[in-house]
Amino acid sequence: MDIRHLRYFLAIAEAPSISAAAQAIGVAQPSLSQHLHRMEAELAVKLVERSARGTQLTDEGRILVEHAREICGSLERCIADMRELGGGIRGRVGFGMPPSCSMIMSVPLAETVRLELPGVRLRAVETMSGYLKAWLLDGTVDIAFLYDLKDMPGAISTHVLNEELFFYSAPDAWPLGTPPGAPVPLAALQGLEMILPSAGLRSLIEDFCASNDVRLNVVIEMDAMTQIKELVARGSGYTIFAPVAAQDFVKRGELLRAPIVQPTMTRPVHLVRSPVGVTTRACRAVETATLDVARELVRRGIWEGVLV
Repeated sequence: MDIRHLRYFLAIAEAPSISAAAQAIGVAQPSLSQHLHRMEAELAVKLVERSARGTQLTDEGRILVEHAREICGSLERCIADMRELGGGIRGRVGFGMPPSCSMIMSVPLAETVRLELPGVRLRAVETMSGYLKAWLLDGTVDIAFLYDLKDMPGAISTHVLNEELFFYSAPDAWPLGTPPGAPVPLAALQGLEMILPSAGLRSLIEDFCASNDVRLNVVIEMDAMTQIKELVARGSGYTIFAPVAAQDFVKRGELLRAPIVQPTMTRPVHLVRSPVGVTTRACRAVETATLDVARELVRRGIWEGVLV
């Protein structure tokens, strides 16, 4: 049994019948049937059941499909890596970004990659930071921005910058007896009705508050940054974000931001590489471009933070 047999078997598994599989891959039906019989004889198991309605995988066939997909996928990645090494920088790079990072980075990075790395196809994916770790660990994305490195064994990371986190309120719903926008002591957050995501930034905020003996009252969990901002702007609660996450609402006057003090709350931003598979030259080139763009945005004051 070789890679060709596995590919033929995948075609059979994905088609409703042997004849449909043969037509899809351009092989005569008798020949494809013979390949299947040889595989079953070699493995001493029945892989496919045939009926008037077509073909159906046996339990053994379903197990073989999983192995075949993994083996064929590994070979295809190997071939792509070898071709890349033999020529210029080219290939696909999946980049996962939390919404706040995506707001500030995705457009300038896409423009930079298109101009400076024309052979690279950047696929930027935006999601809440709590989901990005799993995507890095299973290879769904090649690189990502993360705010903490817990549970990331084997991942290579670069600490890019530190961001200060701010308290956000609707302008007409300021909850404290101080001028709106005045610095907010961390202890004053206790008891306020907070709206936060379920993970990622939420974990960082709660860990920081717990280490300072402050317990937050989270009344709404929502893994959607825009909806959190809209809820806060409507006076339904308060939240904590980095400046880049809410600058659009602040600029329009829909949200009011205030620094958190005693102590100041900050978070790190890491650029993290997936530990799965081979790191391609395209991926390394996008990493370099990302660091250059991020540092330039910070220097110009567009991304509020302190470079590391």
